Amino acid sequence: MTAVIDEPTTRKVRGWAAPPRPVWEEAPTGAGLAGKGIVLALACLAVVFPLWIVIVTSLSTRRTIDEAGGLVMVPKDITFIAYQELLSGGQVTRAALVSIGVTLVGTLFSMTVSVLCAYGLSRTDSLGHRWILMTLLATMFFSAGLIPTYLLVQTLGLTDSYLALILPSAISVFNILVLRGFFMNISQELVDSARIDGAGDFRILWQIVMPLSRAVIAVITLFYAVGYWSAWFNASLYLNDQNMLPLQNVMIQLVQKQEAPVGLGQAIRTGQLSGLAVQMAVMVMALLPVAVLSPFVQKHFKKGMLTGAVKG
Repeated sequence: MTAVIDEPTTRKVRGWAAPPRPVWEEAPTGAGLAGKGIVLALACLAVVFPLWIVIVTSLSTRRTIDEAGGLVMVPKDITFIAYQELLSGGQVTRAALVSIGVTLVGTLFSMTVSVLCAYGLSRTDSLGHRWILMTLLATMFFSAGLIPTYLLVQTLGLTDSYLALILPSAISVFNILVLRGFFMNISQELVDSARIDGAGDFRILWQIVMPLSRAVIAVITLFYAVGYWSAWFNASLYLNDQNMLPLQNVMIQLVQKQEAPVGLGQAIRTGQLSGLAVQMAVMVMALLPVAVLSPFVQKHFKKGMLTGAVKG
């Protein structure tokens, strides 16, 4: 006799269709569901609570901050004076524009090079495919070090240049390997059909490969953009002009109380503005772009990362 195993059925939970449960998996108990809910609630609280404190403090007056003894948890006397001062055209505004420009140009350059390199490496019959791949893999484990890198940037004349914020860290071998793995999963029949119709490699890449790889391209683009937006080390190493510093480096100066931007220092000294509110406001400005863009790319993370990394 042949044993018949029932197919998993879709369960109804409070009117919502839950994913099908395998027949060998026991139904969750009430204690288990409550435990999961408590753990998820604590995890969300651990993420949201610090952000809440930062935002509320940035919107608080000097008197409210002094009464709270520092960070403010309960909003009171909400004011946007910190953001008005930061965006009034001083050093912070200039630093934000620098970060935006470096992020846009750097992400475009990094994605262009990474996509072209990954597509070439995904074609196993391309010239020097194996040697180029081994060379890229070697750079993941061995590097020249900080001093030779600095001497190279200095020799190329990139110090005190915005190119020094892009070129030294423009390419991530890991991102190239993820893209390559995804490209290799694309049906070879589609590529062969395009070649029969007379399409070249660039047209195949632009009209066939990239539209089918929107998920992984969105994820890698976010990785590069967050990396450029959050980068501070290259600026502290290669830039000597304070007017060229990106937002992250200005934020470090404010948090460490090394130097207040021009215009803000007088407002803080006269008591019109709290230095702590300025610090929190700069943190919010630094976090805002990532917080806004991440939800739009979130749906691509599973397909973009797991498919490209595991199947590749």
